[in-house]
Amino acid sequence: MSHATTTFYIGLGADNRHDGSVGLWLARALAARGATQCLALSRDDAALIETMDTHSDVILVDATQSGHAPGTVRRFDASAGPVPLDVFRHPAGSVGVAETVETARAMGCLPPRLTLIGIEGQDFSVGTGLSPQVEWAAARLLEELSHKII
Repeated sequence: MSHATTTFYIGLGADNRHDGSVGLWLARALAARGATQCLALSRDDAALIETMDTHSDVILVDATQSGHAPGTVRRFDASAGPVPLDVFRHPAGSVGVAETVETARAMGCLPPRLTLIGIEGQDFSVGTGLSPQVEWAAARLLEELSHKII
């Protein structure tokens, strides 16, 4: 395992699920602002585990469905302990980010520093575009993270 020394940003999601695409939106926006260490990933658990295993500091962004107000941003230090399985829920039959992170932990593939950032979604129906509260929260998070890449 060889680790890079800079923060690597991963945005997860599904382009065809409105607020479920917020992680992808953020990763693409960071890349447009000059971040070279970022990846927009559509639910490829093997690629996610491999990426986490080859970087020392990872920030992973995904939509959450946990009953909080739409646009609520929550942070979890996944390197310090288990990720709550009920926060990063996904449709039946789909493995969520929490399960993938815990699988990587069991395999010894977690980076020394792993921060999960969840943005509470409102609309996960089929379609494109973020709801206003989620877009506002994502834009604020983009500003915060952009200061770290400049």
